[in-house]
Amino acid sequence: MKILIALENIVMDGVKRASTVLGNSLNGHNGNEITFYSLASDKSYYKLTAPLVTAKTPITSGILNYFGNNPYHDYKQQIKDLIDYLKENKIDVVILPGGLLASFAPFIKKEVQGIKVISWMHNNYDVYMTQYYKDMKNEFVEGLKCSDYVVTLTDYDLKNYSKINKNTLKIYNPITIHSNEYSDLSVPIISFTGRIAIQHKGIDYLLELAQSLPEGWKISIAGSGPEKDMNTFYNLIDELGVEDKIIYQGALKDEELNEHYKNSSIFVSTSRWEGMPLVIGEAMSYGLPIVAMDNSGSEEFIGDDKYGKIIEQGNVDELIIFIQKLIDDISLREYYSDKSITRINDFKTDRIIEEWEKLYK
Repeated sequence: MKILIALENIVMDGVKRASTVLGNSLNGHNGNEITFYSLASDKSYYKLTAPLVTAKTPITSGILNYFGNNPYHDYKQQIKDLIDYLKENKIDVVILPGGLLASFAPFIKKEVQGIKVISWMHNNYDVYMTQYYKDMKNEFVEGLKCSDYVVTLTDYDLKNYSKINKNTLKIYNPITIHSNEYSDLSVPIISFTGRIAIQHKGIDYLLELAQSLPEGWKISIAGSGPEKDMNTFYNLIDELGVEDKIIYQGALKDEELNEHYKNSSIFVSTSRWEGMPLVIGEAMSYGLPIVAMDNSGSEEFIGDDKYGKIIEQGNVDELIIFIQKLIDDISLREYYSDKSITRINDFKTDRIIEEWEKLYK
């Protein structure tokens, strides 16, 4: 099969990370030929093992995701470029991650004979419908309806997207990091990985947690964000007086990201909402105990405290109490470490690839 994975860009972002890992894994498997296709001309942040093609008329760089109100006007030329490429290169399957790309589905199905269109939803249904794509909801929904399949990541999203397209199914994202070694859980560091997006990632909650940490313990933060959020981030650090509790690493990948996880003893996620946060899977692969604020994505990973600890959304006091228990008791850290190692087996690449291949065979 000739498969094209279309993306707005390939900057540091969970959707792009999952898409590149899937594409790299599919490429060459059972004869698959993968092509990555970017609407923007930015250099790929992630390593690719398949060709990358840029739209003939690339969009403005520096935009993480499009959340506007007139995608068919704003992306008229890019839709045409994409359709032309699909036709000229006789692509069999096109994968459209996120709402903007999914909205292109009606045009692709109309113009490209015999192609199979798969829309891939990476975030929470409610967030997509009421926040990210609320101003282009009609185009988004029509794209979902016209897709041959809609792939979701959680039971919650499966239930809701199925109301729009009956050919909706759940496939987990593959592991994005393959670790051959686990943390020994002895380093007094709590790791956090994610964009510095104050509201989305609950950075305000994270810094409140930092205030409560006992002497010697710190939070190592891997990630970057837009200027506005970074300014708020630094201001909050000053206001809360937690400069000595934060190790800010910036954006990390490869060996630096490996060291970030390996040299910590607890992983915390404070997001207000998530689709299926890749970083929880990354941390689990290092055997880190997982503590996460409640949202549909963390619930899918952890269940009813089966593979980690779910904290009531926004309840920083509860978060502080449980983190302190982990800090005080290495045997409790070891207990939750074992849970992480067990859970990560459900995200092995071979298993995920088999599920994807069923869609187009």
